[in-house]
Amino acid sequence: MESNLRMKTALTIAGSDSSGGAGIQADLKTMCCLGVYGMSAVTALTAQNTTGVADIFEVSPEFLQKQLDCVFSDIYPDAVKTGMLSDERLISVIAETLKKYNAGNIVVDPVMVATSGSRLIKQEAVNSLSELLFPIAVLITPNIPEAEILGDMKILSKADMELVSRKISEKYGCSVLCKGGHSVEDSNDVLFHNGNIIWYEGIKIDNPNTHGTGCTLSSAIASFLALGKGLESSVALAKEYLSGAIKAGLDLGKGSGPLAHNYKILN
Repeated sequence: MESNLRMKTALTIAGSDSSGGAGIQADLKTMCCLGVYGMSAVTALTAQNTTGVADIFEVSPEFLQKQLDCVFSDIYPDAVKTGMLSDERLISVIAETLKKYNAGNIVVDPVMVATSGSRLIKQEAVNSLSELLFPIAVLITPNIPEAEILGDMKILSKADMELVSRKISEKYGCSVLCKGGHSVEDSNDVLFHNGNIIWYEGIKIDNPNTHGTGCTLSSAIASFLALGKGLESSVALAKEYLSGAIKAGLDLGKGSGPLAHNYKILN
C-alpha cells in the first residue's frame, strides 16, 4: 500500500538510561508523543535506575562518528538536541559533524550538575561544550547550578537569572533558557533571545518523581522547533508539555521516578 505519511524528524545525541526515565529514552518518548520521528546517537550506556547510576560505559569517538554519519546521510534531522556529554573528544566529534552537515535547530542541554549539587563532568568537558557546541546552538538550557558555572556568578534572585542569561548569551552567541526549577519559590524560567527577556511562569507541582525533566524539556523544545514553531513558542509549548507529564503523577520505582511522557494518550 502506498503511503503519503510525512513526519518531521529530530535527533538526540545523549546517553542511554536503562530505566527509561532520562537520556535518549526520555527524548525519544517525548519526540514520539509530540508527533516527531526521533532518532538517536548514543554517547554512553548507563546501568541505572530511579535510585542512582551503577555504571557508565562510554562509546568511542569513532563509533559516535559512524552513528552520526548514518543518521545525517539518510534521514536528515529537522532539529537536534544534545544531553550529557562528559568527554571532550565526543564533544569535538559532535560539533564538527553538526557543522559538516549544516545542522539547524540545535538545542544543547548542558548537563553538568546533578540535582544533589555534584559536578557530573570534568572542567575540560565544560570548556569543550561551551567553546565548540554553544556557538552553533540555537538554544542552551542550563538549570540554576549550571548557569552559575557558565556565568561565573551566584544566582539568588530573578534579576540574577536575567543577568546570567544575558551574560551567557552575549558570550557564546546563542539564546539561553535559565531554568528556575532549583529555586525555592517557583518554577519560572527566563529566556534571553534576540536581546529580549521573556519569562515563562510555572508552579511547583507536588510530585517527587522528576527523573528526566531536563531531558524531556530540551527534547520537547527541539521537537517543536522541528515542527516549525518559533523559539519562544517552542519553549512555551515544551514547558506546558513537561508540566503535564509531571502533573500526571506516574509513580514507578523506589527512588525519584520517571515522568508520564504519554499522558496525553492516556487521557
